[in-house]
Amino acid sequence: MDIHQHLAMFEEHARRRAARTEPQPLGGQLPPALIRSVQRFQAGEDGDGTSLIAAATRAGDPVYLAAIRLFVAEEQSHAVRLANVVRYAGAAPISGHWTDTVFVLVRRGGGLRLELLTLMLAEVVALRYYRALRDGSGDDYVADVAGRILADEERHVPFHLDRLRQGFAGTPLAGRVAAAAGWWALMTGAALVVSLDHGGALRALGLSRRRFVADVLRLFRPMVTAVFGQRAAAADVSEPPLRRLGRTFRPAHHE
Repeated sequence: MDIHQHLAMFEEHARRRAARTEPQPLGGQLPPALIRSVQRFQAGEDGDGTSLIAAATRAGDPVYLAAIRLFVAEEQSHAVRLANVVRYAGAAPISGHWTDTVFVLVRRGGGLRLELLTLMLAEVVALRYYRALRDGSGDDYVADVAGRILADEERHVPFHLDRLRQGFAGTPLAGRVAAAAGWWALMTGAALVVSLDHGGALRALGLSRRRFVADVLRLFRPMVTAVFGQRAAAADVSEPPLRRLGRTFRPAHHE
């Protein structure tokens, strides 16, 4: 998919979002650990995207910049939905969390490629987390919110992968190998940190820490291959990586 198609997709979903009124029910009953977990994810989604937008501006592609601005707006809409879930459960959103601060510090000042590589760590974690929240919360409203956010994240991943693949296309093999290894290390660390920090919520959703980490890394593997190529990535060669990637991100059929 080229950048014009990505932009058209974001524009279409922005129109749908503008036409939709988000429900704000009250009286939900969620486990305390799950409430705390959603609060932390809500804080992470609630950024203004200043650093990413600045990096995209420096890249000099107005179409890509327009798509990034719509991506940031879509992430902010997730923060609104998650804040509604927190209030539904009788709690209040929090202003921030240390894990989000770490992500921001890693990304800061490194250019667009580092911004996207770091952002993708959160996106991959989100894929598994929102699927667990959709399938394991036992609450129709929470499942609907999680399913809609998951559908958005499944669209975001190919958008960022396309740009990263372009960004590393001219990098020599040694540089791609080093970048792929570093990305693997960061992803493994991020998955472990989230599994520890959200372990109580994951158990409430029927997911062990070990299974969460394994699933996140399984989702991540074809992304490394898609960005850096088969020679640079430590990926399974049992099937073409882009075919595997396409099956991994089958649309969730949410608006």
